[in-house]
Amino acid sequence: METQDGLLSISQGKFAVYRYSRILTLPPLLPRAEFFRMPAILFESQYNPPAAFFAELLGAEALWLETQDNYQKQTYRNRCLILTAQGVQPLTVPVIDGNRSEKVLTSAIEIDYRQNWVHRHWRTLQTAYGGTPYFEYYADYLHDIYVQKPRLLFQLNLSLLQLLLRCLKLRLPIHFTTDYQPVYTPAGHASFPQPSTPFVLDRRNWLTPKSAASAEPDRTSVRPYQQTFGKDFVPGLSILDLLFMQGPAAGSFLT
Repeated sequence: METQDGLLSISQGKFAVYRYSRILTLPPLLPRAEFFRMPAILFESQYNPPAAFFAELLGAEALWLETQDNYQKQTYRNRCLILTAQGVQPLTVPVIDGNRSEKVLTSAIEIDYRQNWVHRHWRTLQTAYGGTPYFEYYADYLHDIYVQKPRLLFQLNLSLLQLLLRCLKLRLPIHFTTDYQPVYTPAGHASFPQPSTPFVLDRRNWLTPKSAASAEPDRTSVRPYQQTFGKDFVPGLSILDLLFMQGPAAGSFLT
């Protein structure tokens, strides 16, 4: 896939960013403690990702999205968690041939519009967040994406992601993988790059919902903020929860 900034390729455990026929080869992934500077971040595609997704992007060189992984059910690829009067509730985007979907690339998964999920999701968001300070501030932008009914889940997630990055004032290029590497291993201290060369931090499948029975998140990376329901802060929700409550100030809660 192409972007204005170029293409992302993964080959033999290394990344290469192609820009105007110039090739910059980046080193294998290394632990965060060994970074000389902030890395680029590699994530899988997610639907209205958790706030922790965006917290990882603070100061990053770039965001790279995995396009060559096989789809996995019961992950953030097609669901997000929001807070309602009844507690945490998942919103799930149905996909075509769900039983066989794990043999299909995430970037090729088609959304099932035979189910009226767009109406259900939007009505649930309105009910849960219609009274928040900033729902109306963002509602039209979100609704415009939903009514376009993109064919692919990846397209939907990307459109929402681009909007959310703008809302959070996070400006960084997005690249896409063209080859899949399941595991990345550091090359060792002898091959450390120069301080000006960024690393790649693999965050694929780092954020996952817990069992469907509890529907509770398993990670949080944001400061507590006032939420619509309940007295205790509920971590791990979709970034929409933070945006609807804090608006333009939402980015300050990611640190």
